[in-house]
Amino acid sequence: MYAQIDKYIDRLLDGSKPEAPLWNIENIRQGKPAHWNYIDGCMITALLCASEITGEKRYADFAENFIDYYVNEDGTIRGYSMDKFNLDDVNEGRVLFDLYKSTGKEKYKKAIFMLREQLEKQPRTNTGNFWHKKIYPNQIWLDGLYMAQVFYTRFQKEFGGGDYSDIVAQFKNVRKYMFDENKKLFYHGCDCSKTAFWADKDTGCSKNFWLRAIGWFCVSLADNIDYMDDENSRNELIAIFREAIDGIAQYADPETGMYYQVVDRGGSEGNYLETSGSSMIAYAMMKGARLGVIDKKYSEMGKKTFDGICNKYLRISEDGELNLGGICLVAGLGPEDNRRRDGSYEYYISEPVVDNDAKGVAPFVLCYTEVKRLG
Repeated sequence: MYAQIDKYIDRLLDGSKPEAPLWNIENIRQGKPAHWNYIDGCMITALLCASEITGEKRYADFAENFIDYYVNEDGTIRGYSMDKFNLDDVNEGRVLFDLYKSTGKEKYKKAIFMLREQLEKQPRTNTGNFWHKKIYPNQIWLDGLYMAQVFYTRFQKEFGGGDYSDIVAQFKNVRKYMFDENKKLFYHGCDCSKTAFWADKDTGCSKNFWLRAIGWFCVSLADNIDYMDDENSRNELIAIFREAIDGIAQYADPETGMYYQVVDRGGSEGNYLETSGSSMIAYAMMKGARLGVIDKKYSEMGKKTFDGICNKYLRISEDGELNLGGICLVAGLGPEDNRRRDGSYEYYISEPVVDNDAKGVAPFVLCYTEVKRLG
């Protein structure tokens, strides 16, 4: 099956243009015009990683051509609006560092500094954390720790003098306010004002443990630890990372190694083993073990999860094409005018499950690069 994965990636690239990538199912369904977004950012991140590991120049060339479509010569970005203060929009910026290094194009550096300006102006909670978006006031989402903090770390390393104190403080607040000591899991979101309709009135936290949110958080920790060059900062994140991985590992499905959409409700009616979050956990485990910051057993555990995803959800359709299934299309908390997104168990299992969306494909490809590193 591994040999088929390369062909699968090639098919997605062959059928994609910067303005219409095959993997952005959310955009396709909503009929949105081409714009800078985290879904494409995840995929381009994975392609650059795959290019590095395999030496396949085609992946890197595709990534550069894709980003060139969005970044203008003056550093402005097609379809990006700073005044939304949306952390998701920062995520794709992480690839600009690699492309600037490989090409020397000044427009990438200009775009980097523009996105950094957003973080400078981003509203913050009373804990000092970034608001997830302007439309989600006073809210911390686990997703946001991936969307913004990896870019933030890379900026601080390249242009900010290596000061990671603000980044570390935001992770420590998540540990302080969003970790459940009994379940050993992190809640999806926290409203620091405790006024959102989905928030617990005492803690501000949402009701459940959504797999992909925990996945984003674990991947962010693994990637930030990799990029940080300050030992004290790394050690503080490593402590949180170990706790997060030890916690989620308890909930692995014994047969497949995968994880459930609502993590601690395996076996409940409607719950299912989900691809994107399982891929993220597997990637974080394999990378963390490779970096030597978590127990080596997690390398094998992550590999089992990857193989479980391949066996369960990597399928050949009637027309002979390979497809990756079991991907939750999207999930969130609110806003106020969308009360269906209430953080309940019933809500999380009600969201559409799709094939080939980059929120699942990208971490799956990242997993594949870690498997390749294992030899």
